Amino acid sequence: MAAAIAAGWRPLLLLAALTLSACDGGSAPPPALQFEDPPEVAFGERLFLETRFAQFFATHSPASVNAPLTVGDPAVANLQSLGSPLSGPFAGQSINCRQCHLVDEQIATPGGGARTYADFARRSVITDRGDGPALTVRNSPPLVNATVPRANTLVLHADGEFTSLAELAFATLTGRNTGWLPGEEAQAIAHIARVIREDDGLGALAADAGGSYRAVLSGTSASLKLPAAFRLDVNTASDEQIVKAVAQLIGVYVDQLRFVTNADGLNVNAPYDLFLARNALPATPAFGESDLDYARRLRSQLDALSSPQFVAADVLRRFQLHLQPFAFTETELRGLRVFLREPADSVAGLSAAERAAGGVGNCISCHAPPQFSDFGFHNTGVTQNEYDGAHGAGSFRALAIPSFDERAVPAVADQALPPTGAHPTRAGQFRAIAAVGSPGRTDLGAWNVFANEDFPRSQNAVRSLLCSSTPSATACNAISDAELLARAVAVFKTPSLRDLGDSQPYMHDGAFDTLEAILAFYAQSAALAAAGNLRNADSRIANIAINAQDQADLTAFLRALNEDYN
Repeated sequence: MAAAIAAGWRPLLLLAALTLSACDGGSAPPPALQFEDPPEVAFGERLFLETRFAQFFATHSPASVNAPLTVGDPAVANLQSLGSPLSGPFAGQSINCRQCHLVDEQIATPGGGARTYADFARRSVITDRGDGPALTVRNSPPLVNATVPRANTLVLHADGEFTSLAELAFATLTGRNTGWLPGEEAQAIAHIARVIREDDGLGALAADAGGSYRAVLSGTSASLKLPAAFRLDVNTASDEQIVKAVAQLIGVYVDQLRFVTNADGLNVNAPYDLFLARNALPATPAFGESDLDYARRLRSQLDALSSPQFVAADVLRRFQLHLQPFAFTETELRGLRVFLREPADSVAGLSAAERAAGGVGNCISCHAPPQFSDFGFHNTGVTQNEYDGAHGAGSFRALAIPSFDERAVPAVADQALPPTGAHPTRAGQFRAIAAVGSPGRTDLGAWNVFANEDFPRSQNAVRSLLCSSTPSATACNAISDAELLARAVAVFKTPSLRDLGDSQPYMHDGAFDTLEAILAFYAQSAALAAAGNLRNADSRIANIAINAQDQADLTAFLRALNEDYN
């Protein structure tokens, strides 16, 4: 098992949480119990950790797929962080899924800590193939709760490129993040299938997850029996069928990564959750109630709460993975009130008096509890902030962005849109990192995906989210693609706010190191939007009015959403 741990294997821990109620006091932490994972989950985690699927391994390995590399990929030698680089858990090997989606590999390392399946970098290092900066375009998102049930359509990645975990995993295994260039998908598929077929079952991961890949997938492994739905005869299956089976199992593993809930499905492991329980406040929407309406009901009940029962820091209930007291006090409550407060007139927006007084976070318009995300698309100004930081104030507003008709011209599409297997030579001008010396290059988010024929599976979902994220009286099916593409400029999917303490730096570009910096940014974006100076601003942004005290209180509240995830 020691060798397996060195290779990055971490059996999943499922926490059995005590049901917290207003009368139990909640002084003791939930007991942590370890359960055996279902075979498909255990095997999916093994595939998530597999380093031999990468392009670097394919081109640098000896003749046998079971022999170790003599020289590892420099991309995995270290983990980039906001401070000094951290030791890479897969140093000497090649890239796998876990390289950018960590859990407890650096839990005791100074400058490291726990992760909710994210990493520590603003943008993750990937294998250098000479095609530009060897970095991901975006910050690695946390995977915990990535597929939690929602009212709208599931999309994955910040721009909605994928609509299932299996699709995302397949594209990752055969794409740029694991070293394969656009146009090399066939090579990637052939290599991954070879690893599956030729694995001898003697590696560190195999010892804890069923032996050879061939045995597990065929159902002949003595120690790990996959359900019939996940089995595959690798002798008769095509290469593509094998890789799709691998992607499906990785998806099964990721799908069950969840924050702790009790038997009723209620979150119970954050100070906020305990505060709700102690005060008999509703923790989830009623049947048929939207998250936003639930948030408003919670606000009303809070307003009627005459003597709140706070969660005081004490030695019986402490965080193990966060350097903060496990508490929900008057400060956190003030932050919650700001978080829940909307403009008095939701149609007209903030009045001059409200804007001057502050205290209106309008956060629930995009981050309604209990999941603290509407999982929709919004432009909060992050792209403009990065682009203007590189090229000067007002640069993003002046940037020429092709219209729907202009983008339909092949030469324009080849310059503007991201490279894919169908169009491997596209320049990707608008799915790029903004940088000094590279004017015109930036990240427009869902603009790259919507009405792009290279992403056919995503179109209905992205169209629906673009419609609902910018409500209008016009029915969605009556809005033209041209109008929706204009709405898609610099919009990105709303992240959840649970356990932010384990996923910094923040935003899709990793620009902000702290919650304080994010809230200051939102105050700035609100001012720009109110003045008409934020390009394609989401209307909700202009309805934020938070002063310095509000920002401090909101920071305290957001930290009360932290929990010990491991």
